[in-house]
Amino acid sequence: MSLTQIPLTLIVAATAKNGIGKNGGLPWPMLKKDMGFFARVTKRVPIPKNTGSVQSDALKEKILSGTQRNVVIMGRKTWESIPPKFRPLQDRTNIIISTQGRSQLQNVPDDVVVGSDIVSALKDLEALIKDGKSLPVGRAFVIGGSSIYKAALDLPQTKHILLTRISKEYDCDTFFPETLDGNNVNSSRWQRLSHAELRDFVGEEVEKGPITQQAGDEELSLEFQLFESS
Repeated sequence: MSLTQIPLTLIVAATAKNGIGKNGGLPWPMLKKDMGFFARVTKRVPIPKNTGSVQSDALKEKILSGTQRNVVIMGRKTWESIPPKFRPLQDRTNIIISTQGRSQLQNVPDDVVVGSDIVSALKDLEALIKDGKSLPVGRAFVIGGSSIYKAALDLPQTKHILLTRISKEYDCDTFFPETLDGNNVNSSRWQRLSHAELRDFVGEEVEKGPITQQAGDEELSLEFQLFESS
């Protein structure tokens, strides 16, 4: 399968009204549980399981570790919203989608792929992999912003959305372009999967139901959800 056809997963945190950003940043206080979840899931390369014994699975994971790397795909504004000391996002292949060329962007390392759209950027990454200049891809995640989410939603290979639903509303100027309803009544395309399916997809135990978290002076609740394209 060509890398341009790799299944895409959108990963996003949003309020009930789909707010995702304000003035180029997040409108809510830092949510450590969501940030930790995002980092673990986007770094974790899927390892084949159920080989017959726990020892076999552990050996296979050790052998395969470091031979693949997940991809995170983002727009220029999302790239610039990441503090310089944290970009590129570590242990992941970073792709920036921008109408500007690499020379017009500031301080973009050579191992970061810059492309004008998602498919062409994945094609460029595929060429780098064939030349031995980048690791083969495990999973591909689209991490924002709104226009990049919308572009990904228009691609047939977009199969899953990992949503962190935040209980409180905030003043937002950027919104996720797809309505997702936990009761599956507002979307004919996207169906929410079970908690067990969420756990299996991300490869770790996930706290069930709304999770209460202290964020600065506030107490918020959030819930991790998984949707699949029907």
